[in-house]
Amino acid sequence: MKINIYYGGRGLIGDPTLYVLNKMQEVLRELNVNMERYDLYEFKNNIITLSQTLKDADGVILATTVEWFGVGGWMQLFLDSCWLYGDKEKISNLYMCPIVMSTTYGERDALTSLTEAWEILGGLPVTGISGYFADVAELEENANYARVIEKRTEDLYRSINQKSAVFPCSNQAVKQKISFTQSLNLTPQEAEQLSELASDDLYVQKQKEDIQELASMFKDLMGASGEMDSTMFLQDLRDHFHPQPGFHAVYKFNLPESKKPLIVKVDHTEMECFYGDSDTFDVEMRLSSRIMNEIVQGRMTFQGAFMAGDVKMKGDFKVLRTLDLLYKF
Repeated sequence: MKINIYYGGRGLIGDPTLYVLNKMQEVLRELNVNMERYDLYEFKNNIITLSQTLKDADGVILATTVEWFGVGGWMQLFLDSCWLYGDKEKISNLYMCPIVMSTTYGERDALTSLTEAWEILGGLPVTGISGYFADVAELEENANYARVIEKRTEDLYRSINQKSAVFPCSNQAVKQKISFTQSLNLTPQEAEQLSELASDDLYVQKQKEDIQELASMFKDLMGASGEMDSTMFLQDLRDHFHPQPGFHAVYKFNLPESKKPLIVKVDHTEMECFYGDSDTFDVEMRLSSRIMNEIVQGRMTFQGAFMAGDVKMKGDFKVLRTLDLLYKF
């Protein structure tokens, strides 16, 4: 059996929630339960990926401290990630014990919020623990409180071990009607790396600078009128032409940034390219100048761009494929 613990407080000295969690962990160790604890304030840069850690758990403890109002930001972010990216099928079989201690007011409301949130996610809540303690010493010095914590921990263990039945509730109907899970299409390691990059201010700033530089380059190429330079790509096509004996075709490239299409005429070992029009053509393509630039820079092939959906074409597909033989960028 494995139980994951998610602590949404700030880790402050004197936090009564930490005492409760430590006591629960002692009991679970005696019961030979594997545990993994996540202090959410330490995962602020990749909290979006933590919903993936539920996949190997049999039960969950959600613990937080009410310092002024509600369950707190870290716990809310974690629950948001469970709603958006969590495996709802897995969550539907997870028992959850909510723990909420308060140093001010509202611990019962917060406990209800955690329970309802887990129900909406489709999970199985069990009886939790809530209480108000202005001074954690009151909690630590009272043996009766320790027995309450031990009893709740044992109840959680039994619920998971015996797969106790939980009555359905109307909150779970929300998941059935409007729940959706956004697919990250990433492994947990890739998602964690992405989160780290997104939180790296220097990396984000560098990306913005690169985008501005590219935008400036295209503005220079297109001129003040916003139209593309009438010589753009012509020299690249001439420099990288590789004749294919016995092959002849006419290609028409429609670039939205250009008033006139780019025409490429290939006749055996001869090639002509210009911006204009042609009455006949074998292949007509529509693509942006950005994609065309990716191709002439050697970062993409014509066929690859077509397969990725960046190029729309009509005509003979075999003639389209020959483009990557005619031009080796």
